[in-house]
Amino acid sequence: MKEIVNREETDSIVKKLLDDYDGKKNIDEIDLFSKPDKEEVQELVSSFFRIVYPGFFRDRSHKIFNPKTSFAVTIEDAFYHLNKQVTLALGFRDDTANMSDEDLKKESYRICKNFFERLPEVRDYIETDLLATFDGDPAAGSLEEIILAYPGLYAITVYRLAHELYKEKVPVLPRLMTEYAHSQTGIDIHPGATIGKYFFIDHGTGIVIGETAVIGKNVKIYQGVTIGALSTRGGQKLSGKKRHPTICDNVTIYANASILGGDTVIGENTVIGGNTFITCSIDADTRVSMKNLEMEYKNDANELKSEEIRQGDEWYYVI
Repeated sequence: MKEIVNREETDSIVKKLLDDYDGKKNIDEIDLFSKPDKEEVQELVSSFFRIVYPGFFRDRSHKIFNPKTSFAVTIEDAFYHLNKQVTLALGFRDDTANMSDEDLKKESYRICKNFFERLPEVRDYIETDLLATFDGDPAAGSLEEIILAYPGLYAITVYRLAHELYKEKVPVLPRLMTEYAHSQTGIDIHPGATIGKYFFIDHGTGIVIGETAVIGKNVKIYQGVTIGALSTRGGQKLSGKKRHPTICDNVTIYANASILGGDTVIGENTVIGGNTFITCSIDADTRVSMKNLEMEYKNDANELKSEEIRQGDEWYYVI
């Protein structure tokens, strides 16, 4: 079948769009090589997983018989590409935007050197997250299953790597990394959050953890939990301020709970029940639940029936 194309009309459409790239909009930037590459950052995440979990994620680009030689190639390749992306990202930081190319490269190298030198410590943290997941989930068949299959550990791993770059004040890249993990897992952890050892995410879908959240060690959270800001109506005026809660050690937060506000502190050893909405601090050693939930049923005759549901007498702090 012959295509019907009006060349003058298509040329006119192209011209209108090209004329619209007039530089008056923030989305008009045309320079393709002055910004971090989203796909290359995603490839870096894959390389980091091969470094953090040697032997679990295959490198198909090289055929090397000696595993340690292969790992050495992966590490050097990741260093090279991270250095390249950090150099580009530093152009978005106010105090480095006017640096010479040479100084930018020196600063990028310093950041990458610090990042890779801290990877053994990061792996120590991730080891505790792995153990917390295995200890906390009776459905886990093995440690290997968790590493290969669990979205919670995947999101935590990416967060811990991105957090190191965030601490070095690298723009854009940490967020690209955690948003990639978000797209893969449904778990949204801002790279600026501070999270202690033995962090366990069960199921995970729909979890949100904000930038200024502080989470202690041995904390367990379930799907749908929000650790967020009470309000963002102030917009950029709130940037840099504590907007998200502090969760102390040994806290468990069940599904779909929302804990909001920079002044909100959840004390040690507290259990937060499902579907709760918390905007104030909770004392240590407290159990929190919703009171007297009510379910409604309709039969074929449209008769309404209701049933009061209590969540257990052991809950003694009710909101």
